[in-house]
Amino acid sequence: MMDLNELKKDHRTSYLAESLERLERKEAEVREMLSGDESLHDLAAAELKDIQEEKEIVEKQIQDILNKDKEEDEFPNEIVLEVRAGAGGDEASLFAWELAHMYEKFSETEGWSWKVNYESKSDLDGFKEASFEVKGKDVYKKMRYETGVHRVQRVPATEKNGRVHTSTASVAVLPIKKKVNFEINPADIEMEYSRSGGKGGQNVNKVETAVRLIHKPTGLDVRSTNQRSQLANREKAMAILTAKIAQLKEEEEAKKYAGERKDQIGTGDRSEKIRTYNFAQDRVTDHRIKKSWHNLPKIMEGDIEGIIESINSGEVGDEGEE
Repeated sequence: MMDLNELKKDHRTSYLAESLERLERKEAEVREMLSGDESLHDLAAAELKDIQEEKEIVEKQIQDILNKDKEEDEFPNEIVLEVRAGAGGDEASLFAWELAHMYEKFSETEGWSWKVNYESKSDLDGFKEASFEVKGKDVYKKMRYETGVHRVQRVPATEKNGRVHTSTASVAVLPIKKKVNFEINPADIEMEYSRSGGKGGQNVNKVETAVRLIHKPTGLDVRSTNQRSQLANREKAMAILTAKIAQLKEEEEAKKYAGERKDQIGTGDRSEKIRTYNFAQDRVTDHRIKKSWHNLPKIMEGDIEGIIESINSGEVGDEGEE
């Protein structure tokens, strides 16, 4: 049963709800007329049939809007993508930068928008950590399984003896949902402001527009530096913090029921090793589905559609773990 009062509050369904209400009144009138005069039975039955058909059309239009809402809540068209250097020093930070570059290039091919929220650079211009806002159709649906530890095996440019090094970087994909089923207590948030810095460390903004939020109960820490105003940075940081807390809650739930989730691709935990990029063998292996791809230079330039599709479909290969 549809709640017409709730539907009338939504501008997308208000007109349809009013049409449905009108049809229900009309239906009640015809049924009343029918009960009072049996001679009108055939005429009333034909009219009732027309009303029922109209109601079904309107109800379907309303249901389509509600289903779209449900899908957008489950798979929103906006995410925050974070990369963070792991083990391996400068090589790890360079790899974190390469991963961000790979995702940015893939976003271009998908027609998604890509915007920097926050960057912390290493001495070699890699990323110690960075956060990006990505918007577009199916962005979370396609990118949700990229969360985890990515491992690179190669000879770094700074290595004189030709030894292969193993370094890691972690990726987190946070969906920005319109509705969340919890509230953040303002007293639990510590807020800091600073100037947004540009390249070379110069201050491109003399006003303290950059925002850092710390959620005291969890220790979660988020920054937003690239919006035009302090208010916009605060709103963006709050959206990211909400997404991080939601992810934390989901991870806790996933761990509780991990044994029951036989079809899971992974826990969605940032600490889970999901993929190895082996440059010497020109090969990327995803350990969750035990499948490999070749042509690493092309992959690092964003040609990851095949990887994304395989992960989302749960297509299992026969490669062993490295």
